[in-house]
Amino acid sequence: MRSSLYTALVAGLLASSSAAIHLFQRDASTAVVRLAINRKAVENPVKRDALRRRQTVTETLDNEETLYYANVSLGTPAQILRLHIDTGSSDLWANVKSSAICKDRGSPCSGGGTYDANSSSTYKFVNSDFNVSYADGSGAAGDYATDTLSIGGQILTGLQFGIGYQSTSGDGILGIGYAADEAQVNAASLKSYANLPQAMANAGLIKSNAYSLWLDDIEANTGSVIFGGVDIDKYTGLLQTLPIQKEFDKYAELIITLSSMSIANGIKTQNLNTDLPTAVILDSGSSLTYLPNDLTSAIYTALGVQYSQQDGAAFASCGLAKENITLDFTFTSPTISIPISELVLSVSSVEEGRENPNSGNNSEGSYGSGGSDGNVCLFGIAPSQGSTSVLGDTFLRSAYVVYDLANNAISLAQTDFNSTTSHVLEIGTGAASVPDATPVTSAIEASVSQSGGARIAGVSGTVTGGSKPTGTSGAVSSHVPYEILAGAAGLWAALACA
Repeated sequence: MRSSLYTALVAGLLASSSAAIHLFQRDASTAVVRLAINRKAVENPVKRDALRRRQTVTETLDNEETLYYANVSLGTPAQILRLHIDTGSSDLWANVKSSAICKDRGSPCSGGGTYDANSSSTYKFVNSDFNVSYADGSGAAGDYATDTLSIGGQILTGLQFGIGYQSTSGDGILGIGYAADEAQVNAASLKSYANLPQAMANAGLIKSNAYSLWLDDIEANTGSVIFGGVDIDKYTGLLQTLPIQKEFDKYAELIITLSSMSIANGIKTQNLNTDLPTAVILDSGSSLTYLPNDLTSAIYTALGVQYSQQDGAAFASCGLAKENITLDFTFTSPTISIPISELVLSVSSVEEGRENPNSGNNSEGSYGSGGSDGNVCLFGIAPSQGSTSVLGDTFLRSAYVVYDLANNAISLAQTDFNSTTSHVLEIGTGAASVPDATPVTSAIEASVSQSGGARIAGVSGTVTGGSKPTGTSGAVSSHVPYEILAGAAGLWAALACA
């Protein structure tokens, strides 16, 4: 049940935008597909992200967060879709207009669009094994099919994707992780198929199964993802390449090792070595960053941040954002510095009677300077509660990241905030194919004690299926029970009591 005590994130977190995404055709001389991505405000990063933890938390926050979207089209003639770009999953899927969620009050699918198999002459049925859930508790179930996809000015024929005849999310997903994380692999024990990045490489639209991600800073409304390319004007210094780590003898998630951390304030540096080194997942589908509990506690103590068990979130004085402080994340060699302003997210109380964290009556800690006026903000790092750590958007905005799935490697560099120029280089084939990148020697690799998984399970609760296309096989159940199949996707109980 929802607690009577709750808070809400408000307009200072990030500007709300549901405008269409601008797509840029690849340069004629290079095999790249470039998309400019915009942000859209959606509800509750704390609830949404907390659901990927293994332990239960209390759902007490109503707030705004941003996710990253791009426009594509499916079918013949083209059906326009706005899809959430997610490096933490691997399936592309879309809603259908007749599903219960899309017929709900407020037309929640109107912004993201829907797909109609009967309206596409290039639609082909594959199977009825599509069944996926995500960290925010949303999910979809229905059929796998193939159809023609238009993306970044390029056409991809015969792409396999999911059709959400049952769904609990108004927005479809553009999953671009490893094929081993696909729903039909984890939920149906079938072989993987060529998902979007691999299909692009197979079709020759890009040279290699690799892409780069630039989210820009917290105040920016746009970023970019470049399939098959790197924009060398969007970062400073050189890219440094680290090996992706296996989970249970296979490459399934985008995991590297965080070897050390420190906090710098321009005068002195405090090293944080608790719980390090540790394996971390780089996940654009997570709004916040989740680190081992003791390490998180050390960060809170150093910065005067207070964690509220009741709210399941950490809070700080909003004035902390103005301090000359960075949190420095080191991965054997590359170090990504996160300005404190990127970690302090605007929040306000919407209910009277909330205990003042500066009153000294709460034993969990106290706020830093500037909090005495009641100006309270959400802090962008939370405890991982024993599951694999996740570096979400509060980290990724400060990093330029190249995901080289073909070579099982990730390249990192410090982002260049608000860069206004662009110089895209193609990612080639074979080893060392990422331009301007240097391999890290003797990279530290921490053990992966728990699988984060593909956020795969079943659809939450009882849902009503939409209309199936005529002339196809495969039944749609009216109820798909949860079966949590992978690690960092836990915490469904919070929604069950909402």
